[in-house]
Order: sequence, then C-alpha cells, then structure tokens
Amino acid sequence: MGKNKLKKFADMKGFKCALQYPREQLIATGFPYKGQWNGGVFAVSRPIVLELGCGKGEYTVGLARAHADHNHIGVDIKGARLWSGAKCVEEEGLDNAAFLRTEIENISAFFDGGEVDEVWITFPDPQMQKTRKRLTSTRFLTLYAGFLRPGGIIHLKTDSPFLYEYTRRLVELNGFEILEQTDDLYGSGMADPVRSIKTYYETQWLARGKTIKLLSFRLHDRFPYLEPETEDIERDDYRSMPRHAQLPVAD
Repeated sequence: MGKNKLKKFADMKGFKCALQYPREQLIATGFPYKGQWNGGVFAVSRPIVLELGCGKGEYTVGLARAHADHNHIGVDIKGARLWSGAKCVEEEGLDNAAFLRTEIENISAFFDGGEVDEVWITFPDPQMQKTRKRLTSTRFLTLYAGFLRPGGIIHLKTDSPFLYEYTRRLVELNGFEILEQTDDLYGSGMADPVRSIKTYYETQWLARGKTIKLLSFRLHDRFPYLEPETEDIERDDYRSMPRHAQLPVAD
C-alpha cells in the first residue's frame, strides 16, 4: 500500500465528519447513531439526504454547499476516495455534511424508518449481468423504503443507457411517481446548479461524448416491488477508464 493511501487512511481517522463502519466494525460494535443522526452526528436537525456510492464525495459536498437547510451524508466503502470529500468538509467547516464508510448492502443498519428524505445515486456500476447488485434494483429499493420518509425521493444520475432504461421500466411497472426524467440532462434545459454538480465519473463520460440521464421518483410502500423484463434492453458498449487514465478533452 502506497504512503499516500496510508496517509489518507490516517487522516480519515481524525476527520470528525468521517464515520467508518465496514462490515467487520459494524458486527463488532454496531452503529450508535441509528435514528440519531440529527442530534448525534449533526448538531442542527435538518432533513437528511444520502448519496450512495459517493466516491470522492463531489456531489455530497456540492449539495451541502447548495442546500444548507439539509444534512448530507455520502456513503462509500473506499476510504481513500472518501478522503477527498471529507477533507473539503473539514477545511470548509461545513456542519451539514458527513461521510459514512460502509458497504451499501448494510445501509439499513444505519438509519431508522423515516429518518431520510432523499437518496442520490450518482453514476453507479450498471451491473448489467447481476440484477441484485444494481443500486436501483427491487432488492435495494426495498432497503431504501425501510428508512425513507413516506413519499421519499430517489434520484438516479447516470451515463448508462442500460441502467436508465432498466430503472425507468421498473419505476413504471411498480407505479412509482416520476418527478423528473430526461435521457439528456444538458440538452434538456433541466441542468440547474444542483443537477450540474459533476463527479469524477460524470466528467469522464462528458469528455467521452456520453449524454447524462436523470430520473427522480417517489417510492411507495406497496410491496413486493416487481422486476421488469430486461432481455430486450441493449447493453452498454463501453466501460469506465482507469482513474489514472488521461481524460479526453470535451469540445
């Protein structure tokens, strides 16, 4: 392991905004702030917004800057990535942003029913071969419903035509209320300052000429949720570039 990564891990232990509970830690100690994020982690009680698979935390930090009337939590398992967002929060003194290092499969262990208002899912792996691993699958939406307030909102922002179409079909099949949808965010006129916050991966996709899709919808509690047919959905024909790769220059 490189010295830079070791330093980031050491920094993370000292960041007040960073809570680290990977599976082994969660099993060993449990999570003391379930149902108590407001008052326990955040000094000021505000509606809570999650970003799942937040990577470097660009969206979480951007949302916290734009919406001081909400508390924002970025979730990822990669501590070295979370370091970037946590460092920004510490340096800027943002009191409405935090980061949680854990596996998203365990997210229900961290939040009580109705504790969260909104969930952002930004540029996840589309998992074209593994339905259960898609962060918008019925498996995960059922987990989210367990801690979202009634009428809570899910936002998906993705470059993937496959994941966008899969999620759109799932939303329609289950009768979720669609709030916004577009398969070309920046060509639709919907790209306000919040929707235009760019993560590392969004910058990559835009530089490669990919369009950005947005789908926002409300969950209901009529279970079980149903999976749509996907055999006729065309699979994506591209992959992410390694993080060390040189990004092409967008026109």
